Amino acid sequence: MGERGGSAGAAGPAGGGGGHRAPSPARGNGGSRRRRGGPPKPEHPSGHGDSAEEPAGDFRCHTVQESLLSSASGFSNYRGVLNWCVVMLVLCNARLFLENLIKYGILVDPIQVVSLFLKDPYSWPSPCLVIGANVFAVAGLELERRLAAGSLSERAGSALRCLNLLSILCFPAAVVLLLPSVTPVGAAFALGIHTVLFLKLFSFHDVNKWCRQRPQNAPKTPQKPPQGGEEARRANGDVAHREVEYPENLSYRNLYYFLLAPTLCYELNFPRSPRLRKRFLLRRLCEMLFFTQLQVGLIQQWMVPTIQNSMKPFRDMDYSRIIERLLKLAVPNHLIWLIFFYWFFHSCLNAGAELLRFGDRQFYRDWWNSESVTYFWQNWNIPVHKWCLRHFYKPMLRRGVGKRTAQAAVFLASAFFHEYLVSVPLRMFRLWAFMGMAAQIPLAWLVSRFLRGHYGNAAVWLSLILGQPVAVLMYVHDYYVLHCNNTG
Repeated sequence: MGERGGSAGAAGPAGGGGGHRAPSPARGNGGSRRRRGGPPKPEHPSGHGDSAEEPAGDFRCHTVQESLLSSASGFSNYRGVLNWCVVMLVLCNARLFLENLIKYGILVDPIQVVSLFLKDPYSWPSPCLVIGANVFAVAGLELERRLAAGSLSERAGSALRCLNLLSILCFPAAVVLLLPSVTPVGAAFALGIHTVLFLKLFSFHDVNKWCRQRPQNAPKTPQKPPQGGEEARRANGDVAHREVEYPENLSYRNLYYFLLAPTLCYELNFPRSPRLRKRFLLRRLCEMLFFTQLQVGLIQQWMVPTIQNSMKPFRDMDYSRIIERLLKLAVPNHLIWLIFFYWFFHSCLNAGAELLRFGDRQFYRDWWNSESVTYFWQNWNIPVHKWCLRHFYKPMLRRGVGKRTAQAAVFLASAFFHEYLVSVPLRMFRLWAFMGMAAQIPLAWLVSRFLRGHYGNAAVWLSLILGQPVAVLMYVHDYYVLHCNNTG
């Protein structure tokens, strides 16, 4: 009793003593001083917290305050809702996975993947095309050596350069179209290698031409310091400088380092890391192996049955069933695309960069936060974006072309390469990929004009989730009609 009375007496003066106490300013203004980002702590009107006793004469338990879901409340901690979304996503996909296993059984067959690259075990046309690409690389190097030595004029060199670059694209396409033993997957891989070689040699020729046109007494361009601050320098190691000047860069060692490096833009001196991080490399290699198997399993187990079941609605032109199949295909297609992005742009390119000690590891930026279509295409594939900006967009601006026209030309060039990498391996020309990329031009204008913030980001995600399966179904349907019906 003594301790209880003493504590009550001690709290009396501090709490205002009697029962008629004026409300504190923090509670009188509707709780404006409440800490943002979390639910407000329940306060006892007398300030005694969890005390079971009510002070005499003060029976208030309400204050002026907003509901948490109102924008005026200032509440922003929705971490629990995000966790709920993740749990629901896992449960929904687990149900789909179980339904797929019950309906089709286990369809995963890694050995079957080999047949997608090689139709005849004694005929390897796709690997031969990849090996043959070295001829064009060597021809480009020898051409630059002749130009550096002055034994070839710039005009003749430009003509031979264009001929070599066109041959890189035309020769493998002709082989794929004329040789029946080339499988579509093997052809797509070989054409992808030749497309990368085309872009790299284009940059290689441009940079060497700029070096020849630069005056002898022009100041040298200083090396850019590595971005990312001290943490990035500690992670990759301090950049080691070993300057190479033109024309000493025209060597096989310099050229093939560039051809193997995870970049499309040539430089005489690339930023280098002096040490190889073995643990980092091992993690990337394990990721490459795991995600390769995961992609193969998801394609065989989930996508292939869905695509096969979509052919009948297309034949019957049952639009409601077509839309249902499209939405059903959108989930696995988008999941595989996200896995492919991480597998290629993070695991594969970082593994290659680590092996070559290549210092610039910015292969992507925060494209998932894109609030416009243009921002997405500028940030999801940084090597291609840098090439387009350096060798296509800015040269057009210097020649007096308007920004919108140059931007549209970049999209159309990208549309050409998308169609080239799809139509030639499938040996049919339907222009679905070209039209899909060309449609990004009006879509980019519409999103930037009418949608902002979260609505723009939702529009970008919606175009990615639904746009890709539409193109997949169109090509699969046309391929099925062209080949399966004829053989059947």
